[in-house]
Amino acid sequence: MNNQLKKMLSIKIKKLDMFPNHFFGIGKIDGEEYKINIQGQSVIRGKLIKLPIKFHDEKAVLHLSGINDISFEDIVNYKGESEWIEIDSDMILYYLADHQDQIDTIDVLSRF
Repeated sequence: MNNQLKKMLSIKIKKLDMFPNHFFGIGKIDGEEYKINIQGQSVIRGKLIKLPIKFHDEKAVLHLSGINDISFEDIVNYKGESEWIEIDSDMILYYLADHQDQIDTIDVLSRF
């Protein structure tokens, strides 16, 4: 992990099911369970994250990690609060398609 990045929160993946064009499941933040939806980005909305809790930066680094020290990162825009954890990113979607059963944590990191 880059030394300039600060972990703001961790999403523990409890369940993540693959569908034809997205992943849907359950993630835990600080012991609370939330629905999680991960899909590709749209031309209009771009790469984004929406969270059920406040996040104070305009951008976030999403660091996916799991078994065998597997990890992957992408930078997304924070687009406000939602009842669910919503992630729109082609890179994350495609990575999960190949590593779904290996990822157990998504850390939301800030550069500040």
